[in-house]
Amino acid sequence: MRSQTLASRRRLYLLARVVVQRHYRRPLTLGVVAGAVSSSPRQLQRAYAQCGETSFREDLLARRMAVAAQLLAEQPAIPVRDVARLVGYRAAPHFARVFRRRFGVPPARFREQARAHRAHQAKVRAGSPAGSGATVSARASERRISVPPPEARSALTRPPCWSATCRTIARPSPEPGRPRASAPR
Repeated sequence: MRSQTLASRRRLYLLARVVVQRHYRRPLTLGVVAGAVSSSPRQLQRAYAQCGETSFREDLLARRMAVAAQLLAEQPAIPVRDVARLVGYRAAPHFARVFRRRFGVPPARFREQARAHRAHQAKVRAGSPAGSGATVSARASERRISVPPPEARSALTRPPCWSATCRTIARPSPEPGRPRASAPR
């Protein structure tokens, strides 16, 4: 394959990813996104197959589920049905089914686990020296302190099931609850 073709498909793939990242709340299809990036659905499908690790559908689902998990964990005042609507699902039961399939727990239980995880982490930080994430061994005779490596400390503050989210989406949007100003055409 020619290098120009590869570069063109890579550019198409990256443009499509940007559209998905920005407009995941809308009812996106392969055809809609292809039109937004001035391409055909088949060319976009080829770009995803060649340049991406997932399909278009999986990319869209991963983005929606990552934002949903973030909203559920960080915004306890927003009802689950509103979270479903905010991430692009019209039917809350369908959202709950997809979320359960993705994370292994229903959205409400995920929120409870995130809340319990935050409470536990607050306790750990309050009891450990300077809130560093260090833990002291249970026996008083052993005065060992276990300090997690720097890359593991950030994992201490995340709710369960979050690692799957981080693997699929590198960086969630800075304001998941705010609608974007522009739309695909």
